[in-house]
Amino acid sequence: MKKLAIIILNWNGSKLLREFLPSASRDCITEESDLIVADNGSTDDSVQFVRDNYPQVKLLEFDSNLGFAEGYNRALRETRYPYTILLNSDVETTPGFWRPMLDYMEAHPEVGAAQPKIRSWREKDKFEYAGAAGGYLDNLGYPYCRGRIMDSVEVDTGQYDGSPVDITWATGAALMVNTDLYLRLGGLDKDFFAHMEEIDLCCRMIAAGYRVVAITDTYVYHVGGASLPKHNPQKTYLNFRNNLLLLYKNLPAAEGRKKIFIRRLADTLAFGMFILKGEWGDAKAILKAHGDYRKMKHLYHPAEEGSKNPLSSRSIIADYYLRGKKKYSEL
Repeated sequence: MKKLAIIILNWNGSKLLREFLPSASRDCITEESDLIVADNGSTDDSVQFVRDNYPQVKLLEFDSNLGFAEGYNRALRETRYPYTILLNSDVETTPGFWRPMLDYMEAHPEVGAAQPKIRSWREKDKFEYAGAAGGYLDNLGYPYCRGRIMDSVEVDTGQYDGSPVDITWATGAALMVNTDLYLRLGGLDKDFFAHMEEIDLCCRMIAAGYRVVAITDTYVYHVGGASLPKHNPQKTYLNFRNNLLLLYKNLPAAEGRKKIFIRRLADTLAFGMFILKGEWGDAKAILKAHGDYRKMKHLYHPAEEGSKNPLSSRSIIADYYLRGKKKYSEL
């Protein structure tokens, strides 16, 4: 068996496969790595397109759409390479992008996950919103990145290049994992379905004593929002619901109650802003997210007392809106 599987999860993504499979097949099929398309029950011509045009790409076919999380879980259970990269279908790879990550993880078995730099496919000199050069969580669980604070995305001038850096979460756009660890921890949380499931996984890896790192001497280009656009009520719903669930399951009970109470107040403000802007779909999505959070939290147990807290001590909301800090380097 080769060392590395690079798996693209596809659902009715024929257009994306036509755009991005050429670079992936060029860069990912080597003596050490295989490229696999795991199809989530597509009803378009995705599978036939891969079969007809890329016979060198391995295919996994599922009977139905299992979602991002469970789709990848099943793919990793069925393949079981020592290392796996979860590669979004809207990513343009670069030659050898996986090599620095594989080398580092092989040399550092305490690393559970890694990411390259994520640049924007549309504006290739800029970071991409979902991941940039590695992510963190602020004191209320709001995600931010080296290279992206709130909606302010930086140009990549090499300002975050250098030795690998420990981060709190690595983006699911191009996420390399130790496959055995991934499976032992239960993989991505299938009840999240999509959005923030990679952040939750990274928090669990860190709680288990492993590191998550950003490798900044390699990069890929990510479209972002190819499956759901940025301003979409379903995305709003998943992000708000899953962020609450993430806090509930990754913080000790007392700490979690306090943080979630404050977060729900903040979400109420967000609800009001959507109402003022006439964005009724997003406002309704927040109400649904909070209702479903209350229904779903019984599925989980809070973290044990003394567990490593994945939250930083800073408020990214205060930094951004009150202190005017728009770049990670200014924090």
